[in-house]
Amino acid sequence: QVQLVESGGGLVQAGGSLRLSCAPSGRTFSSSAMGWFRQAPGKDRDIVTAISRSGDNTYYSDSVKGRFTISRDNAKNTVYLQMNTLKPEDTAVYYCAARSERRYYSGSYSYTRGNDYDYWGQGTQVTVSS
Repeated sequence: QVQLVESGGGLVQAGGSLRLSCAPSGRTFSSSAMGWFRQAPGKDRDIVTAISRSGDNTYYSDSVKGRFTISRDNAKNTVYLQMNTLKPEDTAVYYCAARSERRYYSGSYSYTRGNDYDYWGQGTQVTVSS
């Protein structure tokens, strides 16, 4: 069974930076789009950012645009999230997600919904203190 494993979360002061990583465990698999979602206490899980297979097409939510950067290493099937200028409102559990290559895929489309993805990580806590 494929599972994604996130790492890099933690506690940081406002204005600081963190870098999250997400890699598969278990059997190898191929993915097309990959993304990061987050869920704050009492709120829904929301898209943060997504990236196409080639890395040429990226999507960022308005709340993180200009501060966060998504990237991927296809050789390692790994996706990264560089988070700069962190704010207390960025506090949440962050989840990475991957879309199976067996599903229809368009490199020009931004996959931003939870059901666009097939594989999920267990989440990593990011806490930003003021």
